[in-house]
Amino acid sequence: MTGDRPRSVRRSRPRPRVWRGAVLGLAGAYFLLPLVASFVFTVHVPGQGISFEAYTQLLSADGFAESLLLSLGLAAATILLSLLLAVPALVAVRVGSPRLRPVVEVMCMLPLVVPPIALVTGITTVLRWGPDHLAKTPLYQTFLAVQDPDFPVVLVLAYTVLALPFVYRSLDAGLRAVDVPTLVEAARSCGASWPYVVLRVLLPNLRAALAGAAFLTLALVLGEFTIASLLGFQPFAVWIVSISGAHARMSVAVSVLSLLITWLLLLLLSRAGTAPATVSAAPAASRTSRTSGKES
Repeated sequence: MTGDRPRSVRRSRPRPRVWRGAVLGLAGAYFLLPLVASFVFTVHVPGQGISFEAYTQLLSADGFAESLLLSLGLAAATILLSLLLAVPALVAVRVGSPRLRPVVEVMCMLPLVVPPIALVTGITTVLRWGPDHLAKTPLYQTFLAVQDPDFPVVLVLAYTVLALPFVYRSLDAGLRAVDVPTLVEAARSCGASWPYVVLRVLLPNLRAALAGAAFLTLALVLGEFTIASLLGFQPFAVWIVSISGAHARMSVAVSVLSLLITWLLLLLLSRAGTAPATVSAAPAASRTSRTSGKES
């Protein structure tokens, strides 16, 4: 009797692997079937059979390389600026002023409340101040520089605002998973400076959170259309829409290609975030022990 109980228990247990495989299969079909259908539309020409002409024309299309490189440059600048703003602020709040965390959270979540069209209206109003009020001042050249079509800095600033909620959530989750006060106190007691603490102690332990923030920011910038279009710039998403009317098959082909490029970049970011985190307070401790040994 007692020997049969474990067998009955094993038989009555559910099989999570079967349900997990079914859910993953449905999710994969949900994402892959539209992609496969789009690819078939680009290569199957009625009356001609299989043709890769849409992809061969895409590589030589006017504006393809320029718009793609512009979007990648905007994404890199937005990721860098967002992390430079968010990481020091959140570390300072976590270590020095935990009571300010709700205030910082509300400020970082505000872009989710403001519609992109309202943000574009505000940016356009500010940019009009240059010709209207600052034409005879040195700031007028600054207004012209941030609107350079080759690399519009104004888009980087706008995208940084839009990405701030996602960057905050990712970094806040990473900081909550790490005992930041203990790490900072240990490194500081070993003689490490604040730049060393942030760069060599905290950032390695926040690698997954940093990769997640970069992951979300990259996806946001590569797919953003409203702000860039209304401001008159042509990154990759705007270029895709601009050619969709005259070259429908090519526009679908470039959409498929952009998805593959985005997935590849996101895969690289996710692989960078899965590396093991290390605490690098040991070098500071060894230097401190060496100096104390020399003094004694």
